[in-house]
Amino acid sequence: MQVQITAPIHGAILNRHDGRQDDDGLHITVQGVVSEADTVTVNGVTATIVGATFTADFTLVAHQTVLTAVAERGGETLTHAVTVLWDQRSFPRYRFSLDDDVLFLRDIAMERPKSLFDNFYLGFMRDLRDRYGTKTHINIYYAYEDFDLRQMPDTYKSEWRDNADWLQLSFHARADHPRDPYKEASAEKILTDYRLVRDETLRFAGEESWSLFTTIHWGEGTRLGCRALRQEGIWGLAGYFIPAPDLRVNYYLDAATTAYLHSHDYWMDYSEDILFVTHDQVINSHKTPEAVTAHLDSVGRDPHRSEVMELMVHEQYFRKELPHYQPNVPAKTEAAIRWATEHGYQSVLYNEGFLGT
Repeated sequence: MQVQITAPIHGAILNRHDGRQDDDGLHITVQGVVSEADTVTVNGVTATIVGATFTADFTLVAHQTVLTAVAERGGETLTHAVTVLWDQRSFPRYRFSLDDDVLFLRDIAMERPKSLFDNFYLGFMRDLRDRYGTKTHINIYYAYEDFDLRQMPDTYKSEWRDNADWLQLSFHARADHPRDPYKEASAEKILTDYRLVRDETLRFAGEESWSLFTTIHWGEGTRLGCRALRQEGIWGLAGYFIPAPDLRVNYYLDAATTAYLHSHDYWMDYSEDILFVTHDQVINSHKTPEAVTAHLDSVGRDPHRSEVMELMVHEQYFRKELPHYQPNVPAKTEAAIRWATEHGYQSVLYNEGFLGT
């Protein structure tokens, strides 16, 4: 005898696009495979068996539910269970993040402007907030060449705190190089670097500005490394989750999970208590504002990818002195934000409710 739930998968996060949602809950169809069984029930609901498959209609009423399929034949039973989350208050929302960041902090440390937002980079982000209500999440490095976060003054601490409702900082890596610094790194290595960034950020920006959701540099980390970060409070990670030909920007996840995340907004790893969210667009990877919006049009047509929209751009492309510089990156960034706004998305930070809800 065999029984296995195949959809939703263990760790799936379901929202209004995955069934019919009303005041009673989220009505979904549980699917699976079965053999040599007389009956199958799912949490007490009798399933319909057709050949080697079964389906059962079930209504989620709680944020978290264990779905248990029970196959029975001649008094013998076999069970299979998956745990799923219901994103109960889901709505179209986007998170805007900046990656590989440290140079704007070096500018502030060297130039000591009157306000943080006299810095051109942060000033641009404040303009996006004023025009579109955009909240900004910044993944930062500890060091760049002869600068490190110890040189960042704490004289702007009150201004960081005053703007923490829309401007957040988080750990990214010790530095831009080497590439893939945590792909095979020990837990001790990633913890050392994490604590360097965290402790200095708390010193100059305050706890209110620190986020426990992040994107690790190159989206890589061993299971033990990510587990160590979870023990420090990091509860969620973003990545591209590229499934082929080789797995990339997917942390420690296997091929099946990477492929699932590549085509879905989010997934929960119950084995490590870490929530993963998939990036939808790297803005600087598109050549023009029109290409940015064309890509978002495509993502927006997929209900499994478009409820939680992840928009990200790298700091290097704003810097005239670097070879990465793209003169039109501000226009491309605004095009992405404008697209999200015009399509009814709300800007969120993930520390508010369940991923901004």
